[in-house]
Amino acid sequence: MRLTAATAYLQGLTTAKGRFVQTDARGGVSQGIFYLQRPGKARFDYDPPSGLAIASDGHEVSVVDRRLKTIQSYPLALTPLALFLARDIRLDRGVAITQVTHSAENFTVVARDGRKKTEGQIALTFSRSPVALTGWAITDDRGATVRVRLLEFSPSPPRGAKFFELYDHAARSGLAAPS
Repeated sequence: MRLTAATAYLQGLTTAKGRFVQTDARGGVSQGIFYLQRPGKARFDYDPPSGLAIASDGHEVSVVDRRLKTIQSYPLALTPLALFLARDIRLDRGVAITQVTHSAENFTVVARDGRKKTEGQIALTFSRSPVALTGWAITDDRGATVRVRLLEFSPSPPRGAKFFELYDHAARSGLAAPS
């Protein structure tokens, strides 16, 4: 029942914006603004003093560090975010659900790529009533986990495709080419 509700919620989630609080694998906390535009697009603009911006343009995930003047890119299909940003979210096909946990206020669905193209896993946390995404945790293939909690997350107007492309902006800012 909860899996069906989570799938329906995610499938209906097309454009949204909100604040996020991120805790990295070493316990460091940062925050910023998160934008979502399914399918495939997301952007994280971190508050100062962090120099980070992360965006998925639907094909690649780019990570810009303005302080280090670097940019790195990864195929979206090889990241656990691909499960969350897919055009058709089907938690019953192509995805291995490894765990579903419940508490009084929420439930969490832990998933990984069933075809094993993607290393790691994503744990999506939802409020129970009404069902709404409240955050996620991404664990990489080495076991390091980054947790994201969403605040003030609500529908927003769509943004142009260029908004989710960090490479051009980074190149104009003098950052190193993607690795």
